[in-house]
Amino acid sequence: MKNFVSNSTESTRMFKSGFLEIFSKVHFSVPLFIYIPTIAFFGWKGFSVKDVSALEIILSITAGLLFWTLTEYVLHRFIFHYMPKSKWGQRLHFIFHGVHHDYPNDALRLVLPPSVSVPLAVLFYFLLSQVIPAPYLPTFFASFLSGYLCYDMFHYAFHHGNFSNPILKKLKQHHMLHHYTDSDHGYGVTSVLWDIIFRSEIKKTNS
Repeated sequence: MKNFVSNSTESTRMFKSGFLEIFSKVHFSVPLFIYIPTIAFFGWKGFSVKDVSALEIILSITAGLLFWTLTEYVLHRFIFHYMPKSKWGQRLHFIFHGVHHDYPNDALRLVLPPSVSVPLAVLFYFLLSQVIPAPYLPTFFASFLSGYLCYDMFHYAFHHGNFSNPILKKLKQHHMLHHYTDSDHGYGVTSVLWDIIFRSEIKKTNS
């Protein structure tokens, strides 16, 4: 495994409009200020529900995390890596994910800007509320958002940090191989589970 060195100064302009350009960049700490209070609120709401057992809470939290890992995989593989044929479609692809592969260590484009993540969170809450029973929705959604927040933080750290923990080292290696060896495989960031299940693991080489 090569030792990939981060270069946090690499970047490019995405919009001619300076106003729009502002919303394409965000400091990695911003999601923490937005989502930690949100997660705490839904967690408090979930634990305040009557007639829900500890086991049911644990199961809803586990299900929320698991659903996040699947969501992360599906979005990354089938949405972010879908390459449209039209020029406007290719432009959208570049804005949403292509820029990250062209400039993978741009420090201000490694977490989703709130202008994208907040509307998505609202959309997911609405969709989940249609299928998950109300008593379990708050803890499920708090867990789902926790998974998203871990994704944002770990994604930033994988590009700009080094780890001694063997699990984190393995996840960073997995993501770096996706960027620098085979971008058509290895879509999981916080988990390799779905790459294993859907057989999209990066093939090992002797190099």
